[in-house]
Amino acid sequence: MKVFEMKLKVYLLKDIETKKLLAREAGFIDSALAKESKWLDYHEENQFKNYCFNGCYPLEKEGVYKKDKIYTITIRTVDAKLAKYFYEVLKDHHNPFIKGLTIEGRILPQKRIHEIYSLTPVIQKSDEGYWRNQMSLDAFEKHLFENAVKKYKQYTGENLNEDFQLYTDFHFLNRSPIPNEYKEICLLGDKVSLKISDEEQAQKMAYFLLGTGICELNSRGFGYCNYRWK
Repeated sequence: MKVFEMKLKVYLLKDIETKKLLAREAGFIDSALAKESKWLDYHEENQFKNYCFNGCYPLEKEGVYKKDKIYTITIRTVDAKLAKYFYEVLKDHHNPFIKGLTIEGRILPQKRIHEIYSLTPVIQKSDEGYWRNQMSLDAFEKHLFENAVKKYKQYTGENLNEDFQLYTDFHFLNRSPIPNEYKEICLLGDKVSLKISDEEQAQKMAYFLLGTGICELNSRGFGYCNYRWK
């Protein structure tokens, strides 16, 4: 397994509010996938997409990412064919909000991981809304683990033994829910930190999650994680 990372420099054609940023970036990537029928089918299929991305960098503290300014978006995936497509297409792609400029790629090294922590909000989808209104912390953690296992099994095809400890410590990095716009509604999410266990399967899973994101709506920009090596 390899995690492919691409750093895409982009030029903003319009101002973008922070709460709308991930949706605008997702729209940019979606429109690039739509340029080829194979990848349009992939985008429209109801399955784990196995890629994730972060918000624009550098951060804007005033709540608006600014027109005519250059930023970097980091995109990761465990899918080599998708990485190749992104590498070839995104640098020359544009939509009404974002224009691609240059792209650089690498494979994340497989070192012992001490911690993964989310840079974009983690989302637990529910018909009842934000998870804290109807779910315990234990249920939240169980759902996080089960989601990770489902992604891993679907991608690798392995008959995974689920009796392992993914992390030894878990905590939230935000004091209050983080709002983001998604399909004209406001989704509330959280940023989390996971200290990864030394168990071999936990290390494999953590590396995999760096390429896919944790929890749900990763292809919308949610659950993108950074890491610290041991």
